[in-house]
Amino acid sequence: MAEHRRSKSRAGLKALLIAVAAIVGALVIGGGLLLLAAGDGVRPGATVAGVSIGGMSRDEAITTLQQTLGATAAQPLQVQVEDQEFDVDPATSGLVFDAAATVDQAGSRDSNPFALISSLLQSTEVTPVVTVDQAALDAQLDSVALAVDVPAQEPTVDVQDGKIVTKPGTSGRALDRAALAGALEQALLEPRAPLTGTIVDSPPTIGDEALAQAEDLAQTAIARPVRVIVDGVKAKIPRTTIAEALSFRAQEGVLVPELNGALLHEAIADKIADLETPGRDASFEIKNGQTTVVPSVVGRGVSDEELATKVATVLGNPKGERKVEVTIGTREPKFSTAQAEELGDIKLLSSFTQKFPYAAYRVQNIGQAGRYINGTVLMPGETFSLNDTIKERTEANGYTVGFVIGPGGIFAEELGGGVSASATATWTAAFFAGMERVHTQAHSIYISRYQPGLEATVGWGMFDMSFKNPYSTPVFITTSSTNTSLTVNFWGIPEYDEIKAEFGPRRNIRPFAKIIDRSKKCLGQDGVDGFDIDVDRVFYKGGVEVKRETISTSYRPAPKVVCKKKKDPDAGDIAPTDPTAPSAGPTPTPTPVPTETAPNPGAASVPGVNAAQLRVAWRK
Repeated sequence: MAEHRRSKSRAGLKALLIAVAAIVGALVIGGGLLLLAAGDGVRPGATVAGVSIGGMSRDEAITTLQQTLGATAAQPLQVQVEDQEFDVDPATSGLVFDAAATVDQAGSRDSNPFALISSLLQSTEVTPVVTVDQAALDAQLDSVALAVDVPAQEPTVDVQDGKIVTKPGTSGRALDRAALAGALEQALLEPRAPLTGTIVDSPPTIGDEALAQAEDLAQTAIARPVRVIVDGVKAKIPRTTIAEALSFRAQEGVLVPELNGALLHEAIADKIADLETPGRDASFEIKNGQTTVVPSVVGRGVSDEELATKVATVLGNPKGERKVEVTIGTREPKFSTAQAEELGDIKLLSSFTQKFPYAAYRVQNIGQAGRYINGTVLMPGETFSLNDTIKERTEANGYTVGFVIGPGGIFAEELGGGVSASATATWTAAFFAGMERVHTQAHSIYISRYQPGLEATVGWGMFDMSFKNPYSTPVFITTSSTNTSLTVNFWGIPEYDEIKAEFGPRRNIRPFAKIIDRSKKCLGQDGVDGFDIDVDRVFYKGGVEVKRETISTSYRPAPKVVCKKKKDPDAGDIAPTDPTAPSAGPTPTPTPVPTETAPNPGAASVPGVNAAQLRVAWRK
């Protein structure tokens, strides 16, 4: 009986194993048939942003996505930032839907029959692949930010009529670039609807605590005089002079006090007159192309720099602790008669004339800058700073209010408007004289009266234009101006036969955006494409190229601004106005010995200037 039961149990187990084997076999065969039926296409049930591509071949799926999501991705995106509207082209902005990569992501299938059966019974959402060219996207964001950003104003501390006047800083406005970049990428494959760009505060770098510290120091500084002892002679710098000489400069989050040493020196000059002998640098008088040395004079006296430095150390001290001692020393001219005579008959190294449209403020400001530059002697290895040379643009320094290009390319009025023409004229002449570039900054957007890639601008307290004399001999700088031009000449001993400029083609063209501005302060303007350009400076000796330097410049696109009435969406465009309308391009002064030059590929874009004028060569 027991043996019968064991036999029956073995028979049942055998039947069960056979049944399991049959089921597994059926699944394997069925899975194989399913795999064979599915072919090498996209797995069944796959969808991309609502578009079904399941079961299609790879080519069919790519075509389907290109015709649906790809067509959407190619359409412009609209961005609204307050009153201004921007059309953003996805391709130009570096946003591209990659249909092939998306299909490849959806095309893999699991050979597991259970997983395959499951995929047939449910849909699978595939994440679309969007590629981002970050440089192109940044350029597009630059274009929008240029139109809407307003930089923060740092707080200031001034002394006016013996009283401390503080002006708190004001926050600027800046486009939230990261948020807009994310919104553009997110909206690429969605039905088109306007996107809203966000403006965020851009606070000044100097906070209330630093402003209060500077104000306290200023109060103490002008409260009492400073006593100066010079070789036993006692003198006093009145509190009114300290007030006039004191200023503050924003630097790394604090306001740093600065003193005008020349003003301090004037205050004690009478007291120490018997101790000092004025000096003078040698210079040149140039008439009809002939140079005559104007002798230097060795002096003795107190250094303005030493006086300012010593006085600055006691500005915050209380009564009884405001006394300094300074020394009398020989004040050798930095450029002596002997050095001037050693140069012999100096030659014209370069000359450049920058033209500009007539405006009274330009005549004053550019002319004043030229007068400061005129007569500069730059010693070997010495660095020329335009800001230091032409001084801060204030009424006291001879400047008046004029137009400048403000935030977003909108014209504004500021003291010293127009002095960038002096920066361009001086730098271009320095370029052809062979001066070593230390720092030059081109305008952020291209201005047609300047030669692209060979122009410069300056901003007091922000950026400078500077170059170094690389030669073993000094160079002498002269200027002359008219109501519509500034000419800068460099004189010295030539070290090269000639120096040429070779202008490359404009590349990486970045189209300008169109802005609809419905604000009352709108100033319409034509757009200008952004682009990159290289300018090579080529040095020749004996007719052979001996050195080549490349200067690369990148201009941001300037938006086209169309003004419309806020309450009348159908109003026509307001004609662009420009209070500083450009004239024809720059005209370099002819070289002493004309030379042939090759055509300039960028010349055709500069009205009124031919290729020979733009490729200027200076010959010994």
